[in-house]
Amino acid sequence: MNLQKIYTALLTADLAAAEGWYTKLLGRGPDHRPMDTLVQWDLFDQGGLMLSSSDEIAGKGVMFVYVDDLAAERRRLQGLGIALGDDILGDYSTLAQLRDPDGNLITLATPPSRPFSPA
Repeated sequence: MNLQKIYTALLTADLAAAEGWYTKLLGRGPDHRPMDTLVQWDLFDQGGLMLSSSDEIAGKGVMFVYVDDLAAERRRLQGLGIALGDDILGDYSTLAQLRDPDGNLITLATPPSRPFSPA
């Protein structure tokens, strides 16, 4: 398999409302509207986020995102009216979680403090 790009796909009951919420969360609007039931953000060269109102495209899901400064993201989101949960100290990162209006779980995390153990 020669992977080119991967998208996290999350299901939403109201695509317009979800687009607005994720525009605030991500700090910009989507990059693509391939169909009436789908919007996409290209977050980096090999990955992105898809929101869809079609359960044929997306199911309830989770998204895990590394951020440079968790405290700064907490302040930014709080200013937008988005509540980020308490810090969770992990073995490699500090995490904080929130749910979007459809119940999808989003985890923000600091980059790993050391390399992960080999599989």
